[in-house]
Amino acid sequence: MLLAINIGNSNITCGGFAPDGKLAFSSKLYSDAALSSDELTYKLINMLDLYGVSPLEIDHAILSSVVPALTSRVREAITKMSQAPLMTVGPGLKSGVRIRMDNPAQLGGELLCAAVAALRLEKPPLLVMNLDTAATLLAVDAEGSIMGGAILPAPGLALTALVRNTAQLPQVELESAPRSLLGSNTADSLHSGIVNGSAAMLDGMIRRFRQALKAPAAPVIATGSLPKSIRDACDTPILYRETLILEGLYAIWQRNARRLDKKIEKNT
Repeated sequence: MLLAINIGNSNITCGGFAPDGKLAFSSKLYSDAALSSDELTYKLINMLDLYGVSPLEIDHAILSSVVPALTSRVREAITKMSQAPLMTVGPGLKSGVRIRMDNPAQLGGELLCAAVAALRLEKPPLLVMNLDTAATLLAVDAEGSIMGGAILPAPGLALTALVRNTAQLPQVELESAPRSLLGSNTADSLHSGIVNGSAAMLDGMIRRFRQALKAPAAPVIATGSLPKSIRDACDTPILYRETLILEGLYAIWQRNARRLDKKIEKNT
């Protein structure tokens, strides 16, 4: 079984892929930069046990990360619980996607994985959206190259900042749709503002990205913590796929696995 792990600012997302390429399970752990490698090993072993998987069944692993403080510790945790060869998304791994940006190495691994998986779902040009602590949009041109993107505060972060920095605004649940566009009380007004305001912001950015790509009908593929209420409030149709980054990790592993196996054989 292949263990795929993506370390984001909010969550560590884990997935297990069977030999036939099917996703056997997916799970999330909270990204806590204070955790030691031993604590992460314990959490990973317990997570695998929850889905009936023994660490001995893990024969390959691949990792992407945007949290440097956790990267080395998660690598150590994987090594402690399994002897599986570990790939890390970054320079040296082939993704099949050209990055036409000033510094390709600055592109987060999770965004590259999302783009790789999105190109398996839709023909380019297309837009890829990932929402974690930040909301990141990527533009992929007709040749399947990543042209650039934009980074915005995610709806959850915007809500947290408002509630934390104001005296009388309550916490609201974003998964449900607002009762009305015109809120008749403070909670409903905040709920409407975050959901409909976020949708309007995303619609506006998508329209401008499409103009930049000269592709008015470019499909939009999203992943991460984008609540259904916001997706439904968008005028733009959005294909949401919760496991998009895991699928991208599998695709990158698949592209590089044969080369890694040959390297291991040569060293043994």
